[in-house]
Amino acid sequence: MKKLFITIIIVLILIQFIPYGKNHTNPKVISEPNWDSNQTRALFMKACGNCHSHETKWPSYSTIAPISWLIYHDVMEAREHFNVSAWGVQEKNHGKDAAKELEKGSMPPLLYLLAHPEAKLKDKEKKELIEGLKKTFGSENNSL
Repeated sequence: MKKLFITIIIVLILIQFIPYGKNHTNPKVISEPNWDSNQTRALFMKACGNCHSHETKWPSYSTIAPISWLIYHDVMEAREHFNVSAWGVQEKNHGKDAAKELEKGSMPPLLYLLAHPEAKLKDKEKKELIEGLKKTFGSENNSL
């Protein structure tokens, strides 16, 4: 048991030297959507902007492997799928899905909300953001 514990500790120390997940620079904001209101943008940035923009606030624990790997991967994947900081420039930008994902409760993910309780929206804020996203991006059923 002691050998296993020592081995785990050594592995945890060694993986800190793997550079993946340690690049916490945010690219420059290229362009943003034409938000329907400042309130929609503020609510979006509160609940979604940490992953779906170039304005990520990297927490201190995001430098510790293997958690850093997961966080970095999630942010890069989120930006690739839907990024309000590269609006009109990025080839894939699924803005029309944003309101639906929020309505279903699949965004923000539960694990993210556990680590970032400040991103949890009150019911009124959530409804307001959903309506604002539909006005800003359209929805699957209608297109702006």
